[in-house]
Amino acid sequence: MKQLLLVFFGGGFGSVMRYIIGRWFNSTENTIPYATLLVNVLGSLIIGLVIGYFIKVSDTSNDYVFLLATGFCGGFTTFSAFAYENHLFLRNGDYFSFLLYTIGSIILGLLAVFIGFYFSKVF
Repeated sequence: MKQLLLVFFGGGFGSVMRYIIGRWFNSTENTIPYATLLVNVLGSLIIGLVIGYFIKVSDTSNDYVFLLATGFCGGFTTFSAFAYENHLFLRNGDYFSFLLYTIGSIILGLLAVFIGFYFSKVF
């Protein structure tokens, strides 16, 4: 029950943060949905830092992993918005933005996880 509450609160906070970032960065003038890209890359960095840190320091409680990795990152990042935005690119025939956004998101997300793991080991 405790873990469910940790995921619940972390997810709620992550969702609110995603909404705030979306309000700041989304614009009808932008071709690329920068808010979704930003939250997904930041979420990848955070999960790399959190999981990397807790692998390194194994004597800490898993409660933080439930709160931060599962909860916060799960609520903060959004695959469904990423998929929908790609659907819009394809529907509108904007194949260049589709490829740029898809490949960029995947590469930046993976790179962010690796950077997070690296920094969790260094510090």
